[in-house]
Amino acid sequence: MLSRRKFLQLSASLGVLAGLNKVSVTQATTDYKALVCLFMFGGNDGHNLVVPLESTQYNAYVAARGSLALPLNQLLPVTDPFLGPIGLHYALPELQTLYTQGKLAILANAGVLTQPTSYSDLSNPSFQLPSNLRSHSDQIILMQTGYPSANGSSGWGGRSLDQLQSYNAATTFPISIAMNSPAIYCAGNSTQGVSLQPGNYLDQNAFGIYPPTAAQVRSAAQQQIITTDSGNAIINAANQAMVTARALNPLLTAASGTVSFPKAFPSNSIGNQLKDIARIISLNAQLNVGRQVFFCSLGGFDTHSGQGYQQWDLLQQISKALDAFSAVMSGWGLDQQVTAFTLSDFGRTLQPSGSGSDHGWGNHSLLLGGAVLGGKVHGRFPLMTNYASFNASADDYADNRGGMLPSTALVQYGATLAKWFGASDAQLDAIFPQLTNFPVRDVGFMG
Repeated sequence: MLSRRKFLQLSASLGVLAGLNKVSVTQATTDYKALVCLFMFGGNDGHNLVVPLESTQYNAYVAARGSLALPLNQLLPVTDPFLGPIGLHYALPELQTLYTQGKLAILANAGVLTQPTSYSDLSNPSFQLPSNLRSHSDQIILMQTGYPSANGSSGWGGRSLDQLQSYNAATTFPISIAMNSPAIYCAGNSTQGVSLQPGNYLDQNAFGIYPPTAAQVRSAAQQQIITTDSGNAIINAANQAMVTARALNPLLTAASGTVSFPKAFPSNSIGNQLKDIARIISLNAQLNVGRQVFFCSLGGFDTHSGQGYQQWDLLQQISKALDAFSAVMSGWGLDQQVTAFTLSDFGRTLQPSGSGSDHGWGNHSLLLGGAVLGGKVHGRFPLMTNYASFNASADDYADNRGGMLPSTALVQYGATLAKWFGASDAQLDAIFPQLTNFPVRDVGFMG
């Protein structure tokens, strides 16, 4: 009597991990790094995530944002060495502290590009732009694949692991893990992505019977069944999924029972996802994992209306969850080895649309970890005064609605992380084929 509904949701992605039952605990790896992608589904409004507080820029922001403008008493002040005073959304007090401590950085105005792009290029019919800009379904794929069209079948997290296989030669434990549902970000050309559900450690109810000897006999019988070639490819694939689950179960259960957290995670979706990612990271030393990527997510950022409360509610969940995650990594001495970062479909328009905003293009992102050069804004932050006069020559905006024209390409964003992860220049070109179109390969936010 397997807890089937939970397990069947995992079977397809787990079944590809042949041989996981051979996991052995040997000498710990001495070189571990993890990338944790937090995806904000729907298109987070970056214009209210980070707000300039210099008086001229703030006044231009208020004039453009109208009813969506955050008053000064709802902005959490921090300082950037170049921009001067800036404000974080009032839902982010924990991230304000981490920024001040130098553990959190902001990457300004990043998005999918095929090549460096100026405003004048947008009116050139022969200039190549990414496909289907401002389409949720397409841009979600582009952000995860790192390709300028939605035809990609692998993600840049998975491809990074493809290039760095030598770091994981001594393990068969999962190295590319998405929480709740499969993510193309985790799928490489050879690296297989795994999907796990928070709190589900693949326990089988049928093995809780009494006496224990009966449970042992039942377990041995199941093991014999699922390791015997049935002669049917579909049955064999299902059996392999069960083999994988049996191998993962004691590892995940052990991590759930022995790991303690210095700061409690919030009891919500994103908190539970990051808590289980932390638990899995805790296994790296005993299982010889050298490189891992993770994908977690929170939906609801498509704020065409009711943005004020809705964005606050979602961002405060993220702020508390990332704060707990940072405390755990620091407490375990892993903060230099684990970097979390955010992605979203796209940014939103500076100009409001009723009580919300519309689909944009470029967006601001957050980076968290001990190796992040925190306490500053990286990249080129768009000037609000350039929107006020719609100064197209400044290339800050793509249209008169205030959708940002990305000044940093997604491939530059990803390549900076992949370089820290251990990729060489040649490997970066394999992970991001469009990277050769950009003169700057490292945006500079990693130490």
